[in-house]
Amino acid sequence: MTRPRLVGLSANVQRPSKTRTLVETVLQEVRSRSAVEARVFDFVDAGPGLGAAWTRDQLSLPARRLVDAIEEADGLVVGSPVYKGSYTGLFKHLFDLVDPGALAGKPVAIVATGGGPRHALVVEHAFRPLFGFFGALQVPVTVYASDGDFREGALADQGVRERAALAGSLLSDLLAHTAAAAAPAPAAAAR
Repeated sequence: MTRPRLVGLSANVQRPSKTRTLVETVLQEVRSRSAVEARVFDFVDAGPGLGAAWTRDQLSLPARRLVDAIEEADGLVVGSPVYKGSYTGLFKHLFDLVDPGALAGKPVAIVATGGGPRHALVVEHAFRPLFGFFGALQVPVTVYASDGDFREGALADQGVRERAALAGSLLSDLLAHTAAAAAPAPAAAAR
């Protein structure tokens, strides 16, 4: 039996990144509970070819690999910094290039980071409708962290750490459930 493929996506365009730290925190919880094959991508990995492409066939090779990894994953942890009350434009652009049926029924955990608490509802008002369009199986707990929740680049706020652990735990459970549902039924015992 192959291990589920889990992709972490952080829409950061620089490193180090608080968004990547939050994505990795959720991924770490999944890894502690499940045997998964996990990869993390930053938008930096896609290079400038992502923003320059209007269609999939115009994507640079690094950007195409990112789209392929998202579509081929068994589950996702997605995160974006928040600008002006929403995920980044490049984050939306990337998902405009993802096949509409590719995420149907796939578990997705949502995280976001922003400058302060006033952006906290972005996960409910921007991310959820986007992944609802794709028919993704969204983890019911989202995670938002603001600048004050980090100390020297590490996630320090206990409440946010607990939400991230819960989101990772639920994602692990959903991955196990979808894998079991997709597994072939055992053959009936010979009589």
